[in-house]
Amino acid sequence: MDTKVTVETAKRLGLTEEEFKSIEDVLGRKPNFTELSIYSVMWSEHCSYKNSILWLKTLPRQGKRMLVEAGEENAGLVDIGDGLACAFKIESHNHPSAIEPYQGAATGVGGIHRDIFTMGARPIAALNSLRFGDIHLDETRQLMKGVVSGIGDYGNCFGVPTIGGEVYFQDCYNRNIIVNAMSIGVVKKGETVSAIAEGVGNPVFIVGSATGKDGIHGATFASAELTGESAKSLPSVQVGDPFQEKLLLEASLEAIQTGSVIGMQDMGAAGLSCSSSEMSARGESGMRIQLDQVPTRQPNMEPFEVLLSESQERMLVVAKKGMEDQLLEVYTKWDLECQKIGEVTDTGRLEFYDHAEKVADIPADSLVLGGGAPVYKRNYKKPSYLKNISKYRAANIKMPKDWVVTARKIFASPNIVSKKWIYEQYDSTVRTNTLNTNQQTAAAIVRIKGTKKAIAATTDCNSSYVYADPYIGTMIAVSEAARNIVCSGGDPIAITNCLNFGNPHDPEVYWQFVQAIKGMSEACKKLDTPVTGGNVSFYNQSEQEHGKNPIYPTPTIGMIGIIADTAHIVTLGFKEEGHQIYMIGTPHNDMGSSEYLKIIHQVPHSPAPKFEIDEEYHIQQNLKKLIKKGLIRSAHDITEGGLFSSLLECCMIHNLGAEIETDYNFRKDAYLFGESQSRIIVSTQREMEDELVNYLNSHNVPFTRLGEVKGTNIRIDDEDFGTVSEWRELYDNRLANLMET
Repeated sequence: MDTKVTVETAKRLGLTEEEFKSIEDVLGRKPNFTELSIYSVMWSEHCSYKNSILWLKTLPRQGKRMLVEAGEENAGLVDIGDGLACAFKIESHNHPSAIEPYQGAATGVGGIHRDIFTMGARPIAALNSLRFGDIHLDETRQLMKGVVSGIGDYGNCFGVPTIGGEVYFQDCYNRNIIVNAMSIGVVKKGETVSAIAEGVGNPVFIVGSATGKDGIHGATFASAELTGESAKSLPSVQVGDPFQEKLLLEASLEAIQTGSVIGMQDMGAAGLSCSSSEMSARGESGMRIQLDQVPTRQPNMEPFEVLLSESQERMLVVAKKGMEDQLLEVYTKWDLECQKIGEVTDTGRLEFYDHAEKVADIPADSLVLGGGAPVYKRNYKKPSYLKNISKYRAANIKMPKDWVVTARKIFASPNIVSKKWIYEQYDSTVRTNTLNTNQQTAAAIVRIKGTKKAIAATTDCNSSYVYADPYIGTMIAVSEAARNIVCSGGDPIAITNCLNFGNPHDPEVYWQFVQAIKGMSEACKKLDTPVTGGNVSFYNQSEQEHGKNPIYPTPTIGMIGIIADTAHIVTLGFKEEGHQIYMIGTPHNDMGSSEYLKIIHQVPHSPAPKFEIDEEYHIQQNLKKLIKKGLIRSAHDITEGGLFSSLLECCMIHNLGAEIETDYNFRKDAYLFGESQSRIIVSTQREMEDELVNYLNSHNVPFTRLGEVKGTNIRIDDEDFGTVSEWRELYDNRLANLMET
């Protein structure tokens, strides 16, 4: 392809004039179009993290269970005992899903699973974190249907259970939906494979599907704002095939066992350009690649198209020289293409050929994170909207006149009611290891066959809290994830993250990002949950009638924990009539950022909920001890909708009612509907009540006796709020009814 390269060419590909000059300096000459195309995807925000890496490096990345440091491999890897390791990661597929929701979400699921099994780990569970706009809009419902179908169809066909997740609805996501996919896998320690190219003369194979024109410049597309013209970028959206991925999974794990594999990497963002450069840079080596040997779906593909294609279900494999036959035998057995396309060199350069013509010659480390890719330190400033939040006064909020009507309006929020309409479309029980069917535990749980252990996992982030205070809000996201795992009987051990923000060139957006990183760092250090890796997704904003409309800052936390013995799993539902109900934690006259303020008083923005990291740590540590002592029969943290909504969720599991009293030292609306943090509803048997109270008092754990499990109605301060079954009807069917509107 004879295309004249200029600064304007670079700008059209998403590069700046300064970056174009840097490329000329690296090469010592002007790049040709193919080379410029490679740099345009590899130096995109999506691949290079050029606007975020300085702050990402400040996150805590070391811990006693960490087996690889963040960024060293395709996914995080932690020691879970019994000679096993857990690989896990979360990534975004926001822009593709906003344009083509079905394939965008489906390929997000496929891509994150490949990151796990290319390390040699078998995926055992999937989770997700989703954000949509106003559910009353036809566009929102159509996007949601497409995303949910894409996740369900791909995951169900691939045969990995979707065991948990979260879904929120806010107007700021009307165009910029958030689709974050998480995968968890298990591997024997010592049997992992690195994404590395080493050993001069070792052959390089491309395996899996043929290469097509779908996904070309997908990484660049993900590093730009959505506009009215974005739908024309549909080639940037890949098409997935879960059945092909299933074959690729089984074949790859079998190939690794032959000992013929040196290194392996998924072809995700930026395709062959990314996998070849990252593997070479990691091994301090180079590659010589024959692009004409790459199997293609369309004839006469240009070299840059082959290099940038993001066609799904493909991987790059470096094999041991002399063991090619073993590799080929495995992939042939599984009816998969396995084509040698090059070899490892010691030049440190990527040399791409089309037949006899060298079409690109680039230093591998000039393309990658930590190498020659640009790194920017952006300016930031406190957002002006925070002035409006600071004007909030609780004294101006009038008390409700009808508590039952108020409670029903809050509980009907799509952010609170059951997401049954969604999760029933996912296969959560395939492989028969899921232990939290019917959403009975605060965290999702999947057992590890051959042991007594289980992995508890969760995704968490309330972006309204983060918008109100990015520092506190992100600490809450980390803490809530850990709290969910602790409430389920687990011990939190590590996180992955998916950092969804607006345009990093906007100083106010970048301030949100910086504060979120600081909050995450502090919470992870305190809770001893190091960061294993993750993903940054900037540019989640679009042009609206009144200017730019960035999403709320959404630093999604994916966390895993270990349950040492599945016999000690704690569920959230009350078990028997007569059990005593307690709230562990401190109540506050606090309604900040609550559903109550938004729905009942039309106050969309207010301060973040009350939170203190030291108290959070103290409560979690002691709850773990109480569970080990056998003093807790159920545990459920208080989140959206406050004490009332969480209490109902405890009641609905077994259709048991409750009689409780509020504390007259607090505003009743704040006590029932406020969302102040570090509070957990627990129940205990009457004969264990004294021992529980004595423990809490002796360990300085704040607590309140709320009441007892009784009947089938909810009674608060002697007022009847109706039967649990009535509330269950609303809880189970509200979202489905909204989707049919």
